[in-house]
Amino acid sequence: MTCRACRTPVVTQFASPGLVGAIVEGGLDPAEDPRWADSGAASPAEYARWAGHLCGMACLRMALGAGAPPLFELRDGASGYEAYTEDADGEIRGLVYAPFARYVSEVHGLDAVVHRDLSPAGILNLLDEGRRVMASVHFGIRHPEQPAPGRGGHLVLLTSRTADGAGVHFHNPSGITAATRAAGLPLPDFERFFAGRGVSLPGLPSTER
Repeated sequence: MTCRACRTPVVTQFASPGLVGAIVEGGLDPAEDPRWADSGAASPAEYARWAGHLCGMACLRMALGAGAPPLFELRDGASGYEAYTEDADGEIRGLVYAPFARYVSEVHGLDAVVHRDLSPAGILNLLDEGRRVMASVHFGIRHPEQPAPGRGGHLVLLTSRTADGAGVHFHNPSGITAATRAAGLPLPDFERFFAGRGVSLPGLPSTER
């Protein structure tokens, strides 16, 4: 699906968009997702273990546009650059920005830039330059009407300003409805969830807009 507002694909980190809410808020085991194989995972167990960590790969798939590799192929590539690691207990660590940016630049040819101290105004500047921003937010951003539980820990892809120019339009890989998968928020509301860091990427080629 392509977003009408920004012409960027809408991608979820779980293979069945209609099951995202059941998985992230309803306790459904991701291994029960009937479309798990579409992710490129080798098994339902691998899919269930990793899908919750792949918001960054979903953002990258959106940034790459039509013909982007499956999520788990991107994960394998990023892991080869140590953007994901596993500790001795098997806990998954990542996404680590610097090696991720090297992977994106060297393998996919996108000029990825790490921003460790990024202000909301800085986000708008990057969007105005035609870049997109993978921004670290709290996953609670899918419920912006509620108080923010924290900042950071999840990645969304900001693609443009909102139509009024005052807010940000973004795609959320763990959005539970169409309206939260491609959403817009006033900048102060977005800031409540934003951790002040991210990775910027070039805009889509003109042929994909």
